[in-house]
Amino acid sequence: MTATSGLDAHTPDLESARAAEPVSGAAAESSAENAAPASFVVNIPGIADDDLEPEPLDPSQIVSGDPVVTGKVLWEAPDGQQIRGIWQITPGVVTDTEANELFVVVSGRATIEVEGGPVLEVGPGDACVLREGDQTRWTVHETLRKAYHISL
Repeated sequence: MTATSGLDAHTPDLESARAAEPVSGAAAESSAENAAPASFVVNIPGIADDDLEPEPLDPSQIVSGDPVVTGKVLWEAPDGQQIRGIWQITPGVVTDTEANELFVVVSGRATIEVEGGPVLEVGPGDACVLREGDQTRWTVHETLRKAYHISL
């Protein structure tokens, strides 16, 4: 990840960070596959909309409006079981089946109705935990951008 990708200039290139780790022989192969990325910082509000990648919704998820989803994966575990990134959705109403997720709202507002559970009002600065398998209905009032960590 580099500044030219829209990430903050203090964000290292994760591949370069891994390549710079001093290891050799069989340990190098094992270490390269399992190494955690270098620590980094990302200015989430500062990432331009153009730097987010389209994540098309299944039309059956759209209840009303014309919501558009975009995002950017910042890190993924080698086994694919954990993902960290940025996700954004424009106003509208959609349904979803949730993963085990912790996210923090950076901007925007939404109401998340959990089937058989609470109604969650989220806005800037709110941390939210969603449980794997929860059936949700998202009413997005203002374009919502969040930083997330998902465990699969």
